[in-house]
Amino acid sequence: MSRPTKQIHLAAHFPGVNNTTVWADPAAGSQIEFDSFVHLARTAERARFDFFFLAEGLRLREQNGRIHDLDVMGRPDTFTVLAALAAVTEHLGLAGTINSTFNEPYEVARQFASLDHLSAGRAAWNVVTSWDAFTGENFRRGGYLAESDRYERARSFLSTALELFDSWRRDEVLADASAGRFLREPGPGAFARHDAFFDIEGHFNVPRSPQGRPVIFQAGDSDAGREFAAASADAIFSRHSAFEAGQEFYADIKGRLAKYGRSPRDLVVLPAATFVLADTDAEARERAALIRRQQVSGATAIMYAEQLWNRDLTSFDPDGPLPSVDPLPGENTVSKGRASVRMFDDRVATVRAWRELAEAKKLSLREVVIEVSGRQQFVGSPHTVAQTINHFVQSDASDGFILVPHITPGGLDEFADTVVLLLQEWGVFRTEYTGSTLREHLGLTPLD
Repeated sequence: MSRPTKQIHLAAHFPGVNNTTVWADPAAGSQIEFDSFVHLARTAERARFDFFFLAEGLRLREQNGRIHDLDVMGRPDTFTVLAALAAVTEHLGLAGTINSTFNEPYEVARQFASLDHLSAGRAAWNVVTSWDAFTGENFRRGGYLAESDRYERARSFLSTALELFDSWRRDEVLADASAGRFLREPGPGAFARHDAFFDIEGHFNVPRSPQGRPVIFQAGDSDAGREFAAASADAIFSRHSAFEAGQEFYADIKGRLAKYGRSPRDLVVLPAATFVLADTDAEARERAALIRRQQVSGATAIMYAEQLWNRDLTSFDPDGPLPSVDPLPGENTVSKGRASVRMFDDRVATVRAWRELAEAKKLSLREVVIEVSGRQQFVGSPHTVAQTINHFVQSDASDGFILVPHITPGGLDEFADTVVLLLQEWGVFRTEYTGSTLREHLGLTPLD
């Protein structure tokens, strides 16, 4: 017996502090003016996407103690932007990354409960941790937490926030004008949390929101991160966008749910994905190669290589050979506590592999970085891209994708006008919204 065809979930990511965006392209617009956010959000809504996603930017990018301008566009406050978008959209979910390392549960819970009210049940919270010491210097707690402490704090943070969301039922507000009685009973929103991270108690001051609480997203990929998501998240952002790796991750994370009394439908797996479209597959590949060269400038290549070599490489020519020096051990030379500096498990082995690649293909440093760094996941004609996305979802390599356009704010327009129409024709993507909340868009079980 064949299983039912899965419905695809799609979301739009507004790229900001990264080098995915080709900000120098003539078609690119502002990454901080409100019109840019409105354009992308409205494009996603007319295409019937599940949600609009905005990552958090608590710092300017730093490396070797210097701020660089390669990918810094500025980042306004997440809540401010999402609250404003709630007024100019009707159905689209509004998801924001908010850090659990440098914030407080009461404040974050209050902001998300407010956003869920303002949007009539469309709010989502991507719970993340941070080990970036440079970010920590912007807050009263400088430095960064060890990985075990970060996740323990995150678990306590989320648990506390959920307690705050749930401190109101739905029947406290009586609003009986004839009796002059607003509350059914005194003391709504009572909470108390006393543990190693938080020592707070009081009354939460935002009544229960339309969804009960925002949809909870999580983005960690370590074993601890996967367990955190399996226990608490409604959706997980996966970095495994290749087909086989996606299937392995999908099976692993879904397989962890049972121990927490959850079913596979209780967690939606959504990798981030870039895309390049053209009339033919060949034209799309040519366009993708051009975009990668736009994304990886010479200065970007040097800074990426510095994270591997863990040393200052500004004296090297990005269009020349790879540095002949060996990488430095440790993790604190380039940027203390920064995640990207720690992504190379064996620096010596990785440098050796880069050198072998450069020798075999006669590549410069910049060309090697282009070869080994992230590239567009979906490249081809609209028909090819639609087929590929559907294949991933029906084969349990994901439940859908969070699409990251390389042009802001109009980079999603072509996808919405072509790929989405094909998916709708094939019956694997909605033609109209059937629910009013983000939880309904994602097919999640309603909260009690």
